[in-house]
Amino acid sequence: MRIAVDFDGTIVEHEYPEIGKELLFAFQTLKEIQKQGHHLILWTYRAGKELDDAVEYCKKNGLVFYAVNKNYPEEVFTDSISRKIDADIYIDDKNIGGFPGWSKIWELFNENNNKTDLKSVKKSFLAKFYKSDK
Repeated sequence: MRIAVDFDGTIVEHEYPEIGKELLFAFQTLKEIQKQGHHLILWTYRAGKELDDAVEYCKKNGLVFYAVNKNYPEEVFTDSISRKIDADIYIDDKNIGGFPGWSKIWELFNENNNKTDLKSVKKSFLAKFYKSDK
């Protein structure tokens, strides 16, 4: 799967344009998700120096993304290409319901680790994510 991951408020606390403190288990979870064969795309508002700083921060913490603000590494933007990332799942603090935390993300990915059908993985993932505790 291709997974788009936000930076501020998701990997680190919101301190934009500075880099905030790492959220608990962010890098460990993302690296394990990569080991499962998923492509991680850094999907962030950051650009220029702030983006370079975020990419370098992730690299220093052992995380290198498949692509950064692109669908694939070689993509070149023109006026006719949308800036929206084509991903199967988006991990972002601005989701409806907010960010569930990296422990929950880890749990959801590992429950689905042995499934090969993308449609059933996504359906199960979303059902667990939006499951009401009431």
